[in-house]
Amino acid sequence: MKLSMSICHQTHSHVLDIPTNRLKMDIVRWQKTKVVILMGATGTGKSRLSIDLATQFPAEIINSDKMQIYKGLEITTNKITEEERSGIPHHLLGEVNPNADFTAKDFCNMASLAVESISTRGLLPIIVGGSNSYIEALVDDADYRFRSKYDCCFLWVDVSMPVLNDFLCKRVDEMVFKGMVDEVRNIFDPLADYSRGIRRSIGVPELDKYLRAEAFSDGENCERLFLEAIREVKNNNCKLAHRQLEKIRRLKNVKGWNIHRIDATQVFRKRGSMEAEEMWKKLVAKPSSAIVREFLHRVTAATSGITKDFIAQYVF
Repeated sequence: MKLSMSICHQTHSHVLDIPTNRLKMDIVRWQKTKVVILMGATGTGKSRLSIDLATQFPAEIINSDKMQIYKGLEITTNKITEEERSGIPHHLLGEVNPNADFTAKDFCNMASLAVESISTRGLLPIIVGGSNSYIEALVDDADYRFRSKYDCCFLWVDVSMPVLNDFLCKRVDEMVFKGMVDEVRNIFDPLADYSRGIRRSIGVPELDKYLRAEAFSDGENCERLFLEAIREVKNNNCKLAHRQLEKIRRLKNVKGWNIHRIDATQVFRKRGSMEAEEMWKKLVAKPSSAIVREFLHRVTAATSGITKDFIAQYVF
């Protein structure tokens, strides 16, 4: 998709009488920098899709998950592994002191710098995570700075709640098998504040009673406390997913964000089967790539004195 500079020059010289240097400057300003934002409840496959997209389009990924921003608890916070990243650079992933009180304002500042760095190197910034309050704070800032500089493509990976709840419960069992309890035990502090830093992560406060009792209680009591803790972890993951889904619907239906919904329910229903991989490609990866490809080739008007109707006359 290109602009015909000769036609623009001819038109403004004989009809609009706009100075050549002014027109050229505004042509540059027509096209906003592109940013892709992947949203969805916890466990829906956002990280996987971000890698799929970043291997098709020259891109780097910015994490927007509140807990994955902190260093540590890789299993408990379900961070994407080095192997799963496929060599794609990630920003704001495991970078913050686990005891820091990291705020939405901090995220906006760091994410803005990352977006600027990635885009100035000619790459596509892909923001991915389930913390929709962080994304909302970044995109709909009070001064409208982000929207004025960047054109956003919102993708929402959705899975029906009954299917997702079942997956989340099984995922907790897998996390326990991988060593989640030992991971939480390593940072356990009976005087810790569970309202700050990485200790807010689901899986940390829920294990508190069990970790306090394991050195003094008998085996039967410890087992009961352990099972109660894991059940609570599962319940809180499902509650989190429900809240995240409600926030996305509010952004779409109340605030009017143009969010493209990608339904991955059928993929999750086939999880573990040979069909699941092909269904992911067909129902999630392929349509998402098509949306992003169309988005990247679309001309958008930045803040300038030239209207979109005027732009449209010279887009081929």
